[in-house]
Amino acid sequence: MTDARHGLTITEVRLTPVLVADPPLLNTQGVHQPYTPRLIIEVATEGGAAGLGETYGDTAYLALAQPLAGALIGRSVTDLNGLPELAAEVCGDPPGATGAGAVDVGGLRGVRTAGKLRLSVLSGFEVACLDAWGRTTGLPVHALLGGKVRDRVEFSAYLFYRWAGHPGGRGEPDDWGAALDPAGVVAQARRFADTHGFTSFKLKGGVFPPDEEIAAVRALAAEFPGRPLRLDPNGAWSVPTSCRVADELAGVLEYLEDPTSGTAGMAEVAAALRGARPGASGRAGLPLATNMCVTTFDEIAEAFARDAVQIVLADHHYWGGLRHTRELAAVCRTFGVGLSMHSNTHLGISLAAMTQVAATLPDLDHACDSHYPWQTEDVLTERIGFRDGRVDVSDAPGLGITLDRDRLAALHRRWLADDGGLRDRDDAAAMRHADPGWVTPATPRW
Repeated sequence: MTDARHGLTITEVRLTPVLVADPPLLNTQGVHQPYTPRLIIEVATEGGAAGLGETYGDTAYLALAQPLAGALIGRSVTDLNGLPELAAEVCGDPPGATGAGAVDVGGLRGVRTAGKLRLSVLSGFEVACLDAWGRTTGLPVHALLGGKVRDRVEFSAYLFYRWAGHPGGRGEPDDWGAALDPAGVVAQARRFADTHGFTSFKLKGGVFPPDEEIAAVRALAAEFPGRPLRLDPNGAWSVPTSCRVADELAGVLEYLEDPTSGTAGMAEVAAALRGARPGASGRAGLPLATNMCVTTFDEIAEAFARDAVQIVLADHHYWGGLRHTRELAAVCRTFGVGLSMHSNTHLGISLAAMTQVAATLPDLDHACDSHYPWQTEDVLTERIGFRDGRVDVSDAPGLGITLDRDRLAALHRRWLADDGGLRDRDDAAAMRHADPGWVTPATPRW
């Protein structure tokens, strides 16, 4: 039988860029903007299903999404293996792409090659196709990926140094207050634990000198004894600084994420942590994790051969979708490398997609990251909830979520009203509203 008889042929693709409120969360590059761009993708089928996807909404991604959306008309939502070739054909080389050795310092997402930019866009289309396919057949996305191996997916509280509000009163107010010292970080973690039941905690570092961040981690360990803790300075430290912090927090941290930039530097740190003994494994000491130096399949061979990382934080947005995430998991399993999930500012569509694929991964060794508890706005009729720090895996058709068109329209109107200053995420530009002389810090900072 043809796809048309099953109603799986794509008849329309709708792209809606939005600006989503974001708190004043600090990182090594600056501060989050008051609003972050996201792209909402709807894939409509001949059978009446409408699948949802979400990805980055910066202008470079929008430029790639538009021709890909047109090229999908008349194709089947099941034709997922053809997406990369189609994207390469119709999108071409995106502006702003760099070579394989350059890091996207603006978004802290690793390299910014043409291939990775295309994967970051088509990931949203793949999720939308899977959602439409599942809605048509009555199957959850996890069933289309081979079936779930767990009913609940664990997430970690994502802690940030932050200001009480955005400079100049911009953005949307909240009641979190500032967190600029160990006491503020602990109070933030306690609220996350009490509200959502999180039992593991990750601190975004690279903001203050390392000794201050070491003190914050120790304060967390005292408040939550025995709970898994992570620290992520986004490559802000030198190799010697990374080694010193690792030595001081050995036995305290579950893992240390991207302490220094690049595979070569991470390999040096890993070698030092295992005593540089031939054949020894860094897994015996403090593991190193990454979502910066291993973000494409091309980067895996060198990093794994050099034992530069012991845990990869997958992100379906830039790995190319949920099926590529499963392929990454299989490679990690083959080489004995641990697996978790990275998160950037995102809405409920992305969280639903993360949860569906996470439910299918047998070797998901660590709680996943999620910014979602920080987001006060969404495009869903009902927010996704955390219970005991976990999200229940939906067995409803597709992603199991419903789009709220009024909310989507409101966030799109904000995007339309913007003069272009917020349509590309730029944490350094946001910081200049507080410090006009601020420039993106060179790495290593310490």
